[in-house]
Amino acid sequence: MKLNSKEIAIFGMLIAVMYASKAIMEVLPNIHLLGALIMAITLVYRQKALYPIYGYVLLNGLFAGFASWWIPYLYLWTILWGVTMLLPKKMPKKVRPLVYMLVCSAHGFLFGTLYAPAQALLYGMSFQSMLAWIVAGLPFDCIHGISNFVAGALILPIASILQRAERTAQ
Repeated sequence: MKLNSKEIAIFGMLIAVMYASKAIMEVLPNIHLLGALIMAITLVYRQKALYPIYGYVLLNGLFAGFASWWIPYLYLWTILWGVTMLLPKKMPKKVRPLVYMLVCSAHGFLFGTLYAPAQALLYGMSFQSMLAWIVAGLPFDCIHGISNFVAGALILPIASILQRAERTAQ
């Protein structure tokens, strides 16, 4: 997974776009473009998409602090990457947008549930406390899932732009 200079430059810009989009949309709870960006980057760069994903995670920690909230970020975005990697490459064109939107949405709906085990371990929560924490966060997960579904409409256009940039930059 060695990077060339073009990929380093593109990934640096993608990291900046991911962080800026999150920062701009922070006024809205759990509404952002990160899921759509991660899926689009993964569709184009496959395994190498881990570089901008973890670059974003690192940048997020640098600017917001490496506190306990940050630890689940080490695996949360990788789950979305992994699910995207498992999707068939040759899906019918009519089905692709909906599948991508649904996967992006599912990640949003499950975000709190995926986040909870780390919280439980870090704060010594019992299983019941962890379940209560998940239930308390369900309204935010609903917002997250619905907004990810809407943002998921951007996955293929973003991937198309990245693919075009790949072809023209060679």
